[in-house]
Amino acid sequence: MYLLTVKDGLVTRHIGPYSSPKHASDDLERVLNTCTERARWQIHALESPRKRSFSDRIQQREHAFTAAAS
Repeated sequence: MYLLTVKDGLVTRHIGPYSSPKHASDDLERVLNTCTERARWQIHALESPRKRSFSDRIQQREHAFTAAAS
């Protein structure tokens, strides 16, 4: 599954899900017609949570945040 993310100024819109990146890009023109010319967009692949094991998710969470004191 894929998600279309459009940033237009301070507003971020998430549109989808789409079954393929082609479907998302086909819908892009319709979505951009409602935005300003400076809007930026990306197509993201959604990750299925079942593809990763529980221990992998815990390990990634532990490494996601690092803090340093000075």
